[in-house]
Amino acid sequence: MPRRNSGPRLRFLEKRGTYYIVWSEGGRSRERSTGTADRKLAEATLGYFLHVRTRDAGPRDPAEILVTDVLADYAEEHGPETGSPWRIAAAVKVLVPFRQGKTIADVNRESCRRYAGARARAPGTVRRELGVLRAGINHAHRSGRLTRVVAVELPDGAEPRDRWLTRKDAAALLRSALREPRVRLHLPLFILIGLYTGQRKAAILSLRWSQIDLDGARIDFNAPGERRSKKRRARQPIPRRLLGHLRRARCSRGSDLGFRLKDIKRGFSSACDRANLEDVTPHVLRHTCATWLMQRGVPLWQAAGYLNMTPDTLQRVYGHHHPDFLRGAAEAFS
Repeated sequence: MPRRNSGPRLRFLEKRGTYYIVWSEGGRSRERSTGTADRKLAEATLGYFLHVRTRDAGPRDPAEILVTDVLADYAEEHGPETGSPWRIAAAVKVLVPFRQGKTIADVNRESCRRYAGARARAPGTVRRELGVLRAGINHAHRSGRLTRVVAVELPDGAEPRDRWLTRKDAAALLRSALREPRVRLHLPLFILIGLYTGQRKAAILSLRWSQIDLDGARIDFNAPGERRSKKRRARQPIPRRLLGHLRRARCSRGSDLGFRLKDIKRGFSSACDRANLEDVTPHVLRHTCATWLMQRGVPLWQAAGYLNMTPDTLQRVYGHHHPDFLRGAAEAFS
């Protein structure tokens, strides 16, 4: 009578001094080295081996798949396709200890609320981390590994920030940036581009002269050959005031725009402290640009196109700065 196939298991081979994974397949014995004589390391290798073997075995019920396996697949397969894989890795790192040994079927409203309470972090942080869990489950379903999607409840998002700079604040920040020793050649231009284009920090820091057409007064924040993320980048006409600064920078700095820096976070923070500006980050420059456009009465669809932002987001977050905001309703009483 043939021996029952007990599946892949560990066996220590004395001759080779190494643990091997052994199993039967199609009536033949197979083996694979773990590369170690340490039992714990060998068990970890066996666990990964089993995970890979069962990952492509077809869709399974949520009660049969571990959360940690789904997160590992998502980080490994989808992470490299994103512009910031480290964000996914950071979320997975904190999710794993809370979900160790749990299956997808254990994910429900109560478990998500317990996670939020145990994390004791800002709602936005918890929402972002649970969003990675939701995305991982959806990825497993789209990849044919899950028979159905399980809902992940996210906490309410924080209210949009309404921090922006007045013209006086912006002038003070620029003056301080000119005296910042670490990045004084780059920081003032970074601030000017942020104020006049409203683009995100990463888009500005990756900017090269080849993306700037000084003759045609156009600027393209999409670097050739770089992966496009959901954080869309704009193609814009260059405002006259910014165009002069760019031309002077081009003449004085040659072929290198000088934004290939690791970051301007410390220099920017130091300039804000010197200008006595509190709660200001580089992203506040984007808020400021959107606010100024609304205050100047720029039509909603034009401002949204300029910022590469949806009209709904622009109206919801910045619309109250527009001079026509709810004016029709107020004048109905006149």
